[in-house]
Amino acid sequence: MHGPYSYRADPGVPYFADDKPLIVFDGECVFCSAWVQFVLKHDTAKRYRFLAAQSPLGEALYQHYGLDGRDYETNLLIEDGRAYFKSRGTIRMAAGLGFPWSLVKVLRLLPQGFADSVYEVIARNRLRIAGRRATCFVPTPEQRERFLA
Repeated sequence: MHGPYSYRADPGVPYFADDKPLIVFDGECVFCSAWVQFVLKHDTAKRYRFLAAQSPLGEALYQHYGLDGRDYETNLLIEDGRAYFKSRGTIRMAAGLGFPWSLVKVLRLLPQGFADSVYEVIARNRLRIAGRRATCFVPTPEQRERFLA
């Protein structure tokens, strides 16, 4: 188990601004990029930053948390120095968007094993559902400041 801000002590993880929650996502997945666009649209407080898992920092964070850097099976949320994966990360991301999206907090009542199983089915089939991007998602100039490189 990794403690809060454990990545700061990992020489393999480059420094990054961690004063806001960070969503690390599969930048080649249409489904994942659509999720990022959804968050950008509904995150009126501009609380989240974003990072493609395929970036050097994204790869370092995946490695730090023992995730497979060749199979981005989960979005990763880093909030207050703690990492959240699969269903718990997604629920926290949506809840952070404010009302009405915060109502998803009720899903925390589901057993984590069950919620993660549903998440895994969707994650395993995300490329079949939405495919791979032929072109990269390009944020608008206003959105660009919220992305880490």
